[in-house]
Amino acid sequence: MAARIQSKVPDISTHPALTAHTQIAAPKRRSLGERIIRMERGWFTDFAWENGGVVVRKTGATTPLNAEVLGHVATWLHYFFVTRTVGLAKRLTGRGGSTIWFSPDAPRPWYMIRSVAAWAGMGVVSDPARADVAFHFDDSTWSPPGGTFAGRTINYACRDISKARVNALFGQVFGYRLGIEPMSWSGEAVEKAQENSMHDGRIVVCPTRAHEGRCYQRLVRTSHLDEVHDLRTACVGGRPIAVWIKTRKRADRFASGANLRVEAQAPEAVFSASELDRIAAFNAAIGLEWGTLDILRDVDDGRIYIVDVNKTDVGPVLQLPMRDKIASTRALARALRSLISTGRPDPGAIRFDA
Repeated sequence: MAARIQSKVPDISTHPALTAHTQIAAPKRRSLGERIIRMERGWFTDFAWENGGVVVRKTGATTPLNAEVLGHVATWLHYFFVTRTVGLAKRLTGRGGSTIWFSPDAPRPWYMIRSVAAWAGMGVVSDPARADVAFHFDDSTWSPPGGTFAGRTINYACRDISKARVNALFGQVFGYRLGIEPMSWSGEAVEKAQENSMHDGRIVVCPTRAHEGRCYQRLVRTSHLDEVHDLRTACVGGRPIAVWIKTRKRADRFASGANLRVEAQAPEAVFSASELDRIAAFNAAIGLEWGTLDILRDVDDGRIYIVDVNKTDVGPVLQLPMRDKIASTRALARALRSLISTGRPDPGAIRFDA
């Protein structure tokens, strides 16, 4: 019946009266690149241009715009298109994962959770009623409560990542101190802001007067040479999944992105079983289910120190070779899918192949 009805409807698209004035075009087919760009548009308003640098409006962090930074942007764009292409292909072929809702903010494309979720084939939704998991995403040191959500949640308990909180919990979990009182400490120490992502650390000689809003930590010596090392450790479900070993000049100890080289390693190749358990216990105490830790290993006493927590981390590290970026993203995506489906990352599914 439907076929007979359709046969009586004239095709007017070729009528002379119409084609003389109007051309009916077929729907435009967008390229893969156009689809990816449309999914990620609208984030330029996060930035402001001030004094020759780019300022992130929410955190106040400033990056000078120069040839080196532009090179980093080009490197990131390569990684961005690779991860989005893999994710889109998975979703178009029915191999996508769960749906995720971010609140109170939606992470921009350069935040690592977006790339890992894309690689996992997860869809980002704006309606919590359509989400399988809710991710509390707030790029602030002190976060408001995440509200209620009927399904699985991520980072809802991670509300304070100030340096004072890190110092206190580290001492409780590891049994030795990172934070110090500058008036009673003797020798060199590190002074830095309580807030996250400020990169304003400096070495001071103690005893010295404490300044309001500043935090004080013991100086962890990671090398006797003119280089320092930072063990940037990516965690899912509280467990370390990948470690990016960053090496920089001693003079650039506190500088952002001033890495001479970066290499990726499996956590088991960097930390002992006991250290891995303590890192997981620290993450549980601070409520970190997704994020990265800045960990230093003291070259003199051999101990590790967690000096910073990043719950809205950007990554992987720009200077990391593309092969290691992809290996890290793949491992983190497996761990994220396992966390959402079972409540914890499955050790057998999250192997890191550097």
